[in-house]
Amino acid sequence: MADNKRRGEDAGDDRLDDEIVDDVADDDDATGADEPVSRGGTATRSRARAESADKPKTRTETDRVGLFGRIARFFREVVAELRKVIWPTRKELLTYTAVVITFVAVMLTIVGVLDYGFAKGVLWVFGNPS
Repeated sequence: MADNKRRGEDAGDDRLDDEIVDDVADDDDATGADEPVSRGGTATRSRARAESADKPKTRTETDRVGLFGRIARFFREVVAELRKVIWPTRKELLTYTAVVITFVAVMLTIVGVLDYGFAKGVLWVFGNPS
């Protein structure tokens, strides 16, 4: 019984206080890009509802956006995501490329040898129709 009250004195709610809530909007501009991203943060449902209730509705949330508006928003989001990418240096890129080519060559050799071996085995078992 004492273990149940270790996390806090409020034992009325069995949910953990540090429950991750996905109800918060995914838009980085609305949540403030300066805030650090927390893993397993302390957001609660009441806090998320209070923040979303205080935020005024924007045009995109209240009105339907046309086809060209959606396409433009898609490209803006693509550019925003590409800015977040950590691009590899030339040395890293050459290293990764060499690793991939080497791995593919090794797997190709293994598959080729097995294919040749199974083909010879099948011809040996069932005879060679000449």
